[in-house]
Amino acid sequence: MKIILNLARDLNQFCPVRDVVHRISDKWSLLSILALGTHGTLRFNQLKKEIGDVSQRMLTVTLRNLEEDGFISRKIYAEVPPRVEYKLTEMGQGLMEQTLQLADWANKQLPQIIASRNKFRNLR
Repeated sequence: MKIILNLARDLNQFCPVRDVVHRISDKWSLLSILALGTHGTLRFNQLKKEIGDVSQRMLTVTLRNLEEDGFISRKIYAEVPPRVEYKLTEMGQGLMEQTLQLADWANKQLPQIIASRNKFRNLR
């Protein structure tokens, strides 16, 4: 009985939406997904250049997390120096499509959002 209660408690604490949003909500994850979705397969330094001001360490951590969750795949070539390429998986493509819908919505709503922010600031 104790095992069943612990399992039920653990399942109630796990929220799929919260878990996924937590993983992809940082800017490096979204920028990595958008860069790979726009350019296809990229090597590490190409991806770093596309994103811009991300550190090598942060990009490495981000790519590992995205690979762990199945959003990107990594292919290592046995060459000297080693060559590693990243690309979106099918699930990553789906995430990119959803991200583009959000970006489209944000672009359309931006004037109204800015007006609302200005109105709020003027009320203070």
